[in-house]
Amino acid sequence: MAFAVFPASIVFLKLAAGLLADRLLGEPRRCHPLVGFGHLANRLEDWLNRGHRSARARIGLGMLAWTLAVLPWAALALWLRGVHPHAHWIVDIALLWFALGARSLTEHAMAIAAPLAAGELPLARERVGYIVSRDTRALDTEGVARAATESVLENGNDAVFGTLFWFLVAGGPGALLFRLANTLDAMWGYRTPRFLHFGRAAARLDDVLNWLPARLTALTYALLGDTRRALRCWRAQAAQWDSPNAGPVMAAGAGALAVRLGGAAIYHGRTENRPVLGEGPPADAAILLHAVRLVRHGMLLWLAVCGAVAALVFLLQGGPPHA
Repeated sequence: MAFAVFPASIVFLKLAAGLLADRLLGEPRRCHPLVGFGHLANRLEDWLNRGHRSARARIGLGMLAWTLAVLPWAALALWLRGVHPHAHWIVDIALLWFALGARSLTEHAMAIAAPLAAGELPLARERVGYIVSRDTRALDTEGVARAATESVLENGNDAVFGTLFWFLVAGGPGALLFRLANTLDAMWGYRTPRFLHFGRAAARLDDVLNWLPARLTALTYALLGDTRRALRCWRAQAAQWDSPNAGPVMAAGAGALAVRLGGAAIYHGRTENRPVLGEGPPADAAILLHAVRLVRHGMLLWLAVCGAVAALVFLLQGGPPHA
């Protein structure tokens, strides 16, 4: 009897291997590809986003910068997949490992939750500053817990479920393209004078790539938490958020956790009065840990669904062919 591995089974095996690699190894400690990419993107931005140019010119240069920063790496990944009949196994698993940030997200959240629960507010403030862009110097205990919980929910989409979605759609190159695009949005997608026009392409392209993954992430949170509350908050509150993708993710996540998020926060020296998301008490260390578990359980759910689909395809195609 000859055994054939069907495409759905191949995708499932690669997905499981990539998740396992992230779980066991975490992010590369030295020479992380995304860190190197960030340095290159900064140099590219310094080169192109200078001088007194019109808004239209800056938008065009931002699009050019995005193209130069992202597409060559995606093309290289596609080429590497084809250098050998079995190269796609190594390339896809390695790229998924590089692109996933599940273990890193967990480690950062746990590093905040521990001092938060112990009442060590200065240390908790310092550590939450590593994962959020808001000013953390004046945050109280609830503010630190809220910022960290929001980051876990949003990065659960960006670093985990969005990456998994594009891996399922386009393999390792898809996961890589998504994470690079998401990284550029995090670097350039600000409404500051420097990036208002130059970063518009990065922000819009991230919105497009993230539209469906964000809603699947919101659905994942809803299914694994307080489902009715999550769906109610999603319907009523998501549109109030300034991001078309973060809104559903944050509203559904807050509802699933039965916690109140959002509200005022300081960004770049300016207070932003953001809408309130979710229902329930304010965040604390326990809620932060609950958010981490929500993301972890979501990963297991996605893996289980992919495994079930692979098994169903295998059965519908009659199992392994006879010699």
